[in-house]
Amino acid sequence: MITVDYKDKRPIYEQLAANISEMALSGELKPDEQLPSVRQLAVAMSINPNTIARAYGELERRGVIYSVAGKGSFINSDLSAVADEQTKKAEDKLRLFIREAKKSGVKKERIFEIAGEEYDRG
Repeated sequence: MITVDYKDKRPIYEQLAANISEMALSGELKPDEQLPSVRQLAVAMSINPNTIARAYGELERRGVIYSVAGKGSFINSDLSAVADEQTKKAEDKLRLFIREAKKSGVKKERIFEIAGEEYDRG
């Protein structure tokens, strides 16, 4: 289910793009699966069609989806580049958090302990 959080500071199109991207990477949306049309999703979610079109455009730019003229938008069957980009972003965030924790006096062992707990949580 594609969702948006109106309390989130990110623009709606970014939330939609992130949500669809996560669903594709997790396998919830299958390779070559057709997405709802811009109009269908706009009506279903009560969101301006231009916002949906912008999200789809962003997804296509990132390589998450591809468009077929007259047919619609589909999940890309090769998401390896997208997964690599997501992994790099996550690693960069993790490095930043570790640096901040170290500056705050959190011991290395505690960082490992927390990281292990969170990783095991799934």
